[in-house]
Amino acid sequence: MQTPFPFEPFLAFGTMAVCLLLGIFLRAKVKFFQNFFIPSCIIGGFLGMLVLNFKIQYIIDLLPPDWRMSLGIADQTISILPFEGKTFEAFVYHFFIISFISIGLTYNKDNDGQKDKTKSIFKGATWMAMIEGVTISLQAIVGCLFVMLFGLFGVKLFKTFGLFLPLGFTEGPGQALSFGQVWETQFGFENASTIGLTFAAIGFLVAFFVGIPLIRWGVKKGLPVVKTTVLPEDLLTGIISKDQQREKAGELTTHSGNVETLALHMALIGLVYILTYMVTWGLVKITSPNIAKSLFGFFFFFGLINAIIVRIILNKLGIRHIIDPGIQRRITGWAVDFLIIGTIMAIQLVVVWEYIVPIASMSVAAAILTTWAILYLGKRIDTLNFERTMAIFGTCTGTVSTGLLLLRVVDPEFRTPVALEIGLMNVVVAPIIVASMILVNAPVWWDWGLWLVIGAHVALLVVSLVLIKVLKMWGAPKY
Repeated sequence: MQTPFPFEPFLAFGTMAVCLLLGIFLRAKVKFFQNFFIPSCIIGGFLGMLVLNFKIQYIIDLLPPDWRMSLGIADQTISILPFEGKTFEAFVYHFFIISFISIGLTYNKDNDGQKDKTKSIFKGATWMAMIEGVTISLQAIVGCLFVMLFGLFGVKLFKTFGLFLPLGFTEGPGQALSFGQVWETQFGFENASTIGLTFAAIGFLVAFFVGIPLIRWGVKKGLPVVKTTVLPEDLLTGIISKDQQREKAGELTTHSGNVETLALHMALIGLVYILTYMVTWGLVKITSPNIAKSLFGFFFFFGLINAIIVRIILNKLGIRHIIDPGIQRRITGWAVDFLIIGTIMAIQLVVVWEYIVPIASMSVAAAILTTWAILYLGKRIDTLNFERTMAIFGTCTGTVSTGLLLLRVVDPEFRTPVALEIGLMNVVVAPIIVASMILVNAPVWWDWGLWLVIGAHVALLVVSLVLIKVLKMWGAPKY
């Protein structure tokens, strides 16, 4: 029977919600997930991916032929759910944009006017930004070299295949999907979206299954500044108990008799979304065809800039107070949680299996090199080296949220300023991210060869390392 209205988008959202609830339950009950601090969104995402990739056909094939004929399902392939992983790519793309717009609308009222405090954390933020420059470069170089190596053995990969390493690991699933979708639809890179999301999912696994053992090693050696022997129960289970003091989610800025505060915040996001769509289409009309094809891959970045502009305008009008930073952060967190669930659920295992050798070899090489580089440079910064190392390790293999989670394991109550440094780092690192986004598109925009792409990333790597040295953030090893 045909339904009177389309249900698929909300059924897909409901499926993600159910997977998240299952992930929350499993995190609260299963020690394995607690030991590695795996977030509920990742647990639920992998559950959803397995369900979506499991076909009832696998069971049907086990039935005797006469049973299949009598049931009328001899040649049918039936999915458990009425949609496939591709359905979730749109959710990932738009949740990613919402998260960036929300970040742009957020301000930190606790630090307004505290220039001295901001100055004191600028060094750590700059160091972490330069580390992103190092990891982006190393991952891109590794990816390009592997593409050429596989080519020597007759395995032809699309020229930007290896550039999914910095997109998926350091820059995150949103960027991997944004550019992957453009490369797939506009430049003929088959299954690029799934491949990009796969690298991003592997990055999350590296963050936790490498990061947590590193933290345990560091704690045993007494490296963290804040010495903790027992981690909070809520950090382990992911659930705050009913007797525990709870942090406020935010404050109301409008009267509920007029408009709900959450509705106002979502309306501002909607406003920025429309403005960004108009700006992007305007740029499409005035740029060269090759660049125009890729501009919707930069939609999140344009959204961030427009959100900052809207926030500045509200401040100039004297009404910035209608935005509550607490509520805005909750919106960002909500978008990121569902972004990660959708990222993993969108992965098509058939595609992954087809490219399993290049994906696995590139990921292992990138994980080893990224871990070594961050540890090598991390032990050479003068203060808070272990906290900063683990925070940026989580960021350069997952997202900023992953970095904050690993930091919280090291510094449960955020007594050090490293959490603030991560926030400021997102501003300092902007030129590096923009440069990276341009470089990963250079092969399809300007037909750059891989050696030229490698050379450009070597230059970015050298600049990042030189700045770390010049700014006196590279001294003798501290441990």
